Amino acid sequence: MAIFNDTTKKEKKTAHPHRAHAKKLVPGRAHEIIRAPWFSEKALIATEKGMYAFSVPASATKADIAGAIKEIYKVEPRKIHIANLPGKRKAMRTRRGFGTRAARRKAYVYLAAGDSIQFA
Repeated sequence: MAIFNDTTKKEKKTAHPHRAHAKKLVPGRAHEIIRAPWFSEKALIATEKGMYAFSVPASATKADIAGAIKEIYKVEPRKIHIANLPGKRKAMRTRRGFGTRAARRKAYVYLAAGDSIQFA
């Protein structure tokens, strides 16, 4: 069955094809990418395990976020997950009816076992 098991072609595999490599940023742009730490109950519990949450703009990529974390906090992120939070319709407490909360985006940054970030 040489048709299906062609062993003549060997592909070179990289160690981590999905790892976001830190990108060199324009000086001063790192604070535009990392807007603020995300303080919620879930995020504060996860900091004990080496995961930190940050508010980021909608145009930020994983490589941008990795470069900004490296520049601001001087630590190398192990991996980054990004979550897009949609805007929600909420009832207003006045006669105006409904309003819409803004859509947000947050990044979960995972650090190596010995690394940590101090916010204060």
